Amino acid sequence: MIKRLQRKFVVIAAVCLLIVEFAIIGGINGVNIYQTNKNADDLLNIIIENGGRFPEFDPKGMKHDKPQDNSDSSSPPESKKPDKHRGFNEETKYQTRYFVVYADSNGEITKVDTGHVAAVSSSQAIEYGKSVLDSGKTSGTSGNYRYKTGDTNKGKIIVFMDCRSDSATKNRFLLVSCAIGAAGYILVCLLIIIFSKRAIRPVMESFEKQKRFITDAGHEIKTPLAIISANTEVLEMVSEPNQWTVSIKNQITRLNGLLKELLSLAKMEEEKPALTMADFNISDAVYDAASPFTTLAETKGKKLTIDVANGLSYHGDEGAIRQLVSILTENAVKYADEGGEIIVKLFTSHNGKETDLEVSNTCKEPPQGDLTKLFDRFYRDDSSRSRSKGEKKGGYGIGLSIAQAIVRSHKSKISCKAENGMMIFTAQLK
Repeated sequence: MIKRLQRKFVVIAAVCLLIVEFAIIGGINGVNIYQTNKNADDLLNIIIENGGRFPEFDPKGMKHDKPQDNSDSSSPPESKKPDKHRGFNEETKYQTRYFVVYADSNGEITKVDTGHVAAVSSSQAIEYGKSVLDSGKTSGTSGNYRYKTGDTNKGKIIVFMDCRSDSATKNRFLLVSCAIGAAGYILVCLLIIIFSKRAIRPVMESFEKQKRFITDAGHEIKTPLAIISANTEVLEMVSEPNQWTVSIKNQITRLNGLLKELLSLAKMEEEKPALTMADFNISDAVYDAASPFTTLAETKGKKLTIDVANGLSYHGDEGAIRQLVSILTENAVKYADEGGEIIVKLFTSHNGKETDLEVSNTCKEPPQGDLTKLFDRFYRDDSSRSRSKGEKKGGYGIGLSIAQAIVRSHKSKISCKAENGMMIFTAQLK
């Protein structure tokens, strides 16, 4: 149980850390991509607003030269506010590689300017321009170039800017941030694993004290129960048995059963329960463990059907598996509807890797809510697991807890579901 708790702690911490890292790395790269694209768009706007070229840089304010061709572009404003071009300097115009395509109001290309780029010819620039005009988009990316369109008094101007350097920088930033994030994630996970025992130490100590208390109390209570039982037998020898002595003996038997199950549960929940693992015929074991309950079911007006596949072998503790079958079958007989049916099945799963033990019983009013609570110790559902038509159901509410502990000690799973008027417990034995 402590090992499972430690694993859950590590898994939950690792998943939370992974979510945080994804959020941080994704956020940083998202901001980086947004800022890079925004800088590119700001440069494109400057070129568009100045008729297809960079203005002359002035530290006190960006001054603009007249456009090269007033017939194809609108007259730009004489000056721009300095804060709009923050981050650009006198070298920006020489570091930026771009080309410009001009088109008339009919969408026909009238002029191209490739004097600021070496990788694109005039014919290629025309093809880029036609592609953008046909798409109807005002901005976007085409190949290695980011583009933006603007209106002039004669038509349109389309500016394409080479963003290969920016794309490479973004990719490198993404790879570096992911590598650093992965290294940090692995390192923190290792630290979580190393210090997880210290984190759950209070729970471990509490659990160990609980186990010791159950074991010590169980052994201590056995002595007074034995004395009470002996005294009751002496009283019955001296005088005739009466309802009081019979009641005392019934309660002694009940307490002895409770102590036995508590000690069995404490034993099964040890870190390394003393199980004798070996190959055995599980088909015979299940049939032998379930058969004695046939008579008990008949006395209660119920029918027990045993459907076991022949010749199945399993590697585990045969005694524990027999106890598992007994617990599930007794539980099904006890809580099946009056005149109902109990079915015990053993078969190989569809994937052929597991041996499934399925015990079901008719149940018109199944427990409500989370059925996994049925495996909690001392849990008793109010509706169907207390009393039925005055009949005492008995039990201590720890039988299914023992069944779960047995299955887990075999590194397997047990589940419960209610469907088609049946309560079905399935142990998937690996």
